[in-house]
Amino acid sequence: MRTGTRKDYEHRLTWIKPSFLWMMYRCGWGAKADQETVLAVEIDRGGFDWALRNACLSHHDPDEHPDRGAWQRQLKGTPARVQWDPERDLRLQALPYRSLQLGLAGEASRRYADEWTVAITDVTPLAHEIHARVRAGDIAAAAALLPEERPYPAPEGTPGLGRVS
Repeated sequence: MRTGTRKDYEHRLTWIKPSFLWMMYRCGWGAKADQETVLAVEIDRGGFDWALRNACLSHHDPDEHPDRGAWQRQLKGTPARVQWDPERDLRLQALPYRSLQLGLAGEASRRYADEWTVAITDVTPLAHEIHARVRAGDIAAAAALLPEERPYPAPEGTPGLGRVS
């Protein structure tokens, strides 16, 4: 087991993945090593919006930053990172639109743990049940079990939003 220094933990990110199917893609339906438990973490909307307002893109985008140095300076000064990855379907294939991933560090990760978390639910059995129906070819039944997801009206200024909306 690797132990980290305080500095390591200050730079690690906790990633929020609001899309259930993107999370299933990432964790392999809860079957990947060290990702066998899938938790749904409900957080306060005010906290989520705070993180978006205090975020920087996780990569340099010339449409948002005049140069790489400006992006690096902003990255060092923000406690959250925004990344837009292809959304996934029930077969975990990429869709033509993107889903938000929100990385939290420092103050943002402390607030997430201490202030914003409202509920934590183990959805591992649900992930396994949906995956079993997908494997059996019963896509309609699998889709009927998916958690409800609604478009989220991101606050103005959310990094990268102009490219995906």
